[in-house]
Amino acid sequence: MSDVQAAIDLIKRGADAVLIEAELVEKLKRGKPLRVKAGFDPTAPDLHLGHTVLINKMRHFQELGHQVQFLIGDFTGMIGDPSGKNSTRPPLSREQILENARTYQEQVFKILDPEKTEICFNSAWMNDLGAAGMIRLAAQQTVARMLERDDFAKRYGNNQPIAIHEFLYPLCQGYDSVAMKADVELGGTDQRFNLLMGRELQKHYGQEPQCVVMVPLLEGLDGVNKMSKSLGNYIGIAEPAKEIFGKTMSVSDTLMWRYYELLSFRSSAEIAQLRADVEGGRNPRDVKVMLAMEFVARFHGQRAAEEALADFEARFQRNAIPDDIPQVNVNVGAGGLPLFQVLKQAGLTGTTSEAMRMVEQGGVRIDGERAEDKGLLLRAGETVVLQVGKRKFASVVLS
Repeated sequence: MSDVQAAIDLIKRGADAVLIEAELVEKLKRGKPLRVKAGFDPTAPDLHLGHTVLINKMRHFQELGHQVQFLIGDFTGMIGDPSGKNSTRPPLSREQILENARTYQEQVFKILDPEKTEICFNSAWMNDLGAAGMIRLAAQQTVARMLERDDFAKRYGNNQPIAIHEFLYPLCQGYDSVAMKADVELGGTDQRFNLLMGRELQKHYGQEPQCVVMVPLLEGLDGVNKMSKSLGNYIGIAEPAKEIFGKTMSVSDTLMWRYYELLSFRSSAEIAQLRADVEGGRNPRDVKVMLAMEFVARFHGQRAAEEALADFEARFQRNAIPDDIPQVNVNVGAGGLPLFQVLKQAGLTGTTSEAMRMVEQGGVRIDGERAEDKGLLLRAGETVVLQVGKRKFASVVLS
């Protein structure tokens, strides 16, 4: 039982809920590798750290000796998952889905063991289901049951349109669990309805119902909103090493522990010791450097991590940038925004004319380097540290 309890402890680390935990314990007691499913609709080609919360949990199951099934929803991607949306999501073309799926596979193997990972495409069984099979599948649920979903209920109550094909999405996701004979399915907290649908359909098809492990949605760099590329508060796992390092160093000391819990491969005991060290007086910046190094090494290798650290120290520490600088989000738009306007929007100068004057006088630095062009365009997708004079600093996320 001790081994089973240790496995449960690892599975529950950072998880929001395990449904039903007693059933999962029984499955683990059998001592056979479990089939662990996690599905991803290839709606965008780039993954960020928010996506890796779920992928890390898949890795935990691999470490415990179980078979991970990484499901790419090439069929369901043509429907578009409506979870958490207040409008119908536009479907992707077949070409977009296949290209995004290819880049997904390249990125996930930076975390998962490819020899212990089965890549699946749900078109393999959904295409064979046919129109008659889809009708039989749809007959398993009522409209009233579908409207129990929070996002559907809100849209219905607000007289916002719900396309009929959106009702098919949770049914298709549930049927994936039937086709894959999943023992466990992983998903975000916004997927609760869809995940439980798998249990219902498996019972209908005479299978033992899967257990569900739900992981939380990761806060972005702002510490408030869900990590999202559209909000500019993300760390992309395919971003350059120096960007990953710098963005990680920009998170607050409080949010750092959330990232450690959900994203680090360090043990819970190690993280607890780091917390104790900081409470005992250790500079939290040192601990944040360790986290930044871990992320860069995971996605780019140890040498890149060491180079990113050296670059960071050269640009930041030697220019005496303080530890507690505020983080500001500035929307620069598709075409970028001139430096003097970014300085004004970031609150580092009172007016744009003051911003221009400070640049002309050599009083503005970007990532520790003196800025000489007040019209320099700063573009979305980067995080820069701006300094005005000797005392005004801000870590600016450009979106």
